[in-house]
Amino acid sequence: MTELLLQALETERGGQKIYAAALKAVQNDDLRDEWQKYLEETRGHEEILTRVFEQLGLDLKTESPGRSVVAHQGAALVDAIEMAINDASPAAAELVAAECVVLAETKDHQNWELIGRVAGRGGASAKVLQQAYEAVEQQEDHHLYHTKGWARELWLQSLDIPAVLPPPEEQKDVETAIGAARAEKARKDYL
Repeated sequence: MTELLLQALETERGGQKIYAAALKAVQNDDLRDEWQKYLEETRGHEEILTRVFEQLGLDLKTESPGRSVVAHQGAALVDAIEMAINDASPAAAELVAAECVVLAETKDHQNWELIGRVAGRGGASAKVLQQAYEAVEQQEDHHLYHTKGWARELWLQSLDIPAVLPPPEEQKDVETAIGAARAEKARKDYL
């Protein structure tokens, strides 16, 4: 459990850097607003995890090989966005940023799903973990499924295929994997 929490904390910290870089690349005003909101929520997620560490008596500074890998991956995603900003067209840089956010949010979403499962086992830490999970879980669903929709539609736009911007996931306010699949399937209704 400690390893999971260390990686979750590092993911939230890296996520803030990824969103800050992505906001430099964003072209679409709706996406900019979305990512600015996600950046603020990610800051809140770090605060929630900080309280979890305090309540469970864990050291925020503990290092682990997994935490180091997560930090490295986050830095690589920031580097990729910056590379795209410097070397690609603005539209291509925005697409790279969306893909990097999807990669980061996939890890983040999994962390919180696992935290929820650990809480569901019961035990001394269950109440603390459950409260944190319930505070964050819906936002994490939103971050992942909506950004996946943005990345897909930005790709379609780059391929000169009609795109739905903002994507159906935004318009349907998707919060679940099933909802995301339905929104993607219904995208033709928005063209």
